[in-house]
Amino acid sequence: MSYEDYLDDRKVILTVAPTGGVHGKDANPNLPEQPAEIAEQVAACEDLGAAIVHLHGRDEHGENDAARLQDVNDAVRERCDDIIVQNTTGGQSTYDARVQGIRTDPLPEMASLDMGPFNRGQHIITEHTRHNIDRLAAEMREKDIKPELECFNNGHLNEAHRLVERDAIEEPYYVNLIFGHGTFTPPTPRNVLNMVSNLPEGAEFNLLAVGPHQLPLTTLSVILGGHVRVGMEDNLYLRRGEPVQENAQLVERTARIVDLLGCELATPDEARERLGMT
Repeated sequence: MSYEDYLDDRKVILTVAPTGGVHGKDANPNLPEQPAEIAEQVAACEDLGAAIVHLHGRDEHGENDAARLQDVNDAVRERCDDIIVQNTTGGQSTYDARVQGIRTDPLPEMASLDMGPFNRGQHIITEHTRHNIDRLAAEMREKDIKPELECFNNGHLNEAHRLVERDAIEEPYYVNLIFGHGTFTPPTPRNVLNMVSNLPEGAEFNLLAVGPHQLPLTTLSVILGGHVRVGMEDNLYLRRGEPVQENAQLVERTARIVDLLGCELATPDEARERLGMT
């Protein structure tokens, strides 16, 4: 993917991440946590052009809970028409929790696959071994679930290359480049260019950036021929001092930017074809 791809008018795949497993309603009361409210917001985002939804489960208290992914999947499928369900296999500290994301019924079409551990904030550290990565990749391939390779830093990009070299994943590889604080890649345009220049051959890339970096760096991703992820998992503010009221605001803004840049958003079916999921 490159600037030339942008000039060729390739369509942009937009992923919405409506809720994560870190901050809750104490950070923004509009953050959806329960299945019904997540599904309601996802349906609005699908209407605005989101092709993929990245899902987490939370318990009745809003705490991260992979066991709730089934309920969230069911609610989203009931409320939405055709959006691609992408379950998380990240964030949780144990393999048994992670793997629940690829064992729902029906299976998700996609799942995230962290390329290694990371630190976030003062008290959050993930445990994720290379052995776990390989096991998750193998089960995804066996079940025909498209992995999104989560690269939180340069070392994780090395791990993506390792999977490619082992023929553990299939083209086109879908790499999610993540920019933010902690052990994420520092969020600067120069670092975006560097990460994109080091992608495996045959890769499509998506970009997410945390907080105030979401808007400028996802816009840069479009210009570089990449795809974008927005949503309240990554960013709780529409602009400085103005909390997001619903995920649809972030999706609508991104859809307008994509249009102003002379591009179009991909439909779910177009995303499936672009990512080799048909």
